[in-house]
Amino acid sequence: MTISLYDASVPVYTQMLGALDKVLGKAEAWAEARKIDGKVLAQARLFPDMLPLVSQVRIACDAARAGTARLAGIDFPKYEDNEQTLAELRQRIAGTLAFIEQVPRESIAGQEQRDITIPLRERKLEMKGQAFLLHWSLPNFFFHVTTAYDILRHNGLEVGKADFLGHA
Repeated sequence: MTISLYDASVPVYTQMLGALDKVLGKAEAWAEARKIDGKVLAQARLFPDMLPLVSQVRIACDAARAGTARLAGIDFPKYEDNEQTLAELRQRIAGTLAFIEQVPRESIAGQEQRDITIPLRERKLEMKGQAFLLHWSLPNFFFHVTTAYDILRHNGLEVGKADFLGHA
């Protein structure tokens, strides 16, 4: 059995961003009940040399948006990276979901051999569509979604695996 590049990307991004949105919603209510400033929680980190929650969510959204667009061979919207609150992060997720859900299945399906170039600070990565999705885009996406979840859990938000997966 084969799986299409579309099925391995857009539904995965959608499920996990939807779950992250719900976790952030729980975090908003949790912080409000404890009189914790949401801006403080948005700046929480697992360790001082790691990026804060706000950056983890931004990058997860960027990975989904850019991953979908690169596979489809289209441009993706750039965001200003100015979110400061959990509510603003949830808006970023909503915008990302709206973008990736409008990309037609047929523009991604069958693009396993599409040439993908990823500009990095000091170099460019070049790979084919399937390798890009499986070895760059999805691992990067999951790293940042997981780190966002872990930051919230580390700070006391009571969430579990079902929340992470979006089944809670």
